[in-house]
Amino acid sequence: MSQVLSEEQVKHYARDGYISPIEVLNQGEIQTLNLKLQDFRDRINLNGKIAGRYNQKPHLILPWADQIIRHPRILDAVEQLIGPNFFCWGSQFFAKDAGDKAYVSWHQDGNYWGLSSIDVVTAWVALTPSTLASGCMNVVPGTQVQHAQHIDTYAEDNLLSRGQEIAVTVSPEEVVAIELQPGQMSLHHVMIFHGSEPNKSDHPRVGFAIRYVPTHVRQTAGDRDSAILVRGIDEYHHFEHETAPDAEFSDIALEQHKQVIDRQLAILYAGAQKRKL
Repeated sequence: MSQVLSEEQVKHYARDGYISPIEVLNQGEIQTLNLKLQDFRDRINLNGKIAGRYNQKPHLILPWADQIIRHPRILDAVEQLIGPNFFCWGSQFFAKDAGDKAYVSWHQDGNYWGLSSIDVVTAWVALTPSTLASGCMNVVPGTQVQHAQHIDTYAEDNLLSRGQEIAVTVSPEEVVAIELQPGQMSLHHVMIFHGSEPNKSDHPRVGFAIRYVPTHVRQTAGDRDSAILVRGIDEYHHFEHETAPDAEFSDIALEQHKQVIDRQLAILYAGAQKRKL
């Protein structure tokens, strides 16, 4: 493992709940990934949007997305935060085209996930410029130590599945904008307050969010969960092991993806119901 993060960055994450920016992908890698992403968007053909089931754990049906979740520089940085043994528990594209009204409300990722520990980190990899104008992710430093009540709004332009939003007023003075250039990433804690504004620029804003979970974590809501081991060993066996796709949209990959997403949606629904009780 190479030391991607400095000692000060590791301390910053512990204190403030995020690190940014971190150099990950070169320009050649970014160009290739954006071409593959456009092919993916054309194939799923959801009015140009990246949404629905195929945007849940796309690394299980796209070998090139599987390569991103295993990128050594990403894994080395994550290991410095959560240890040598961990899964990729989920991934998702967050895309806003130029002038897109879509936004992400203030929320905490771990509110409905049902995981036994908050020792979870998200890598957010920029595939296009993520700036204030294009609706970059914003965070409220230090809020990873809080647990806020959430309200499901189901707002039409909200990129979150239920439009979940914290029932807390965020002061603009508290907000830090996570601006990234293509190939850079940020790391953020599963419980930090974060969200993003609409894209008011003339270019798309696309990021790939990857959720990493230490092997000691287990699922507490619904049926047995699954994940794909990307580094180290699994001594706990709390998750069923997923496998990398043999080819893009292959029958085998699609069948595994269907079973995994059916189960995950049931777990997330169970977690949401649990929060209401």
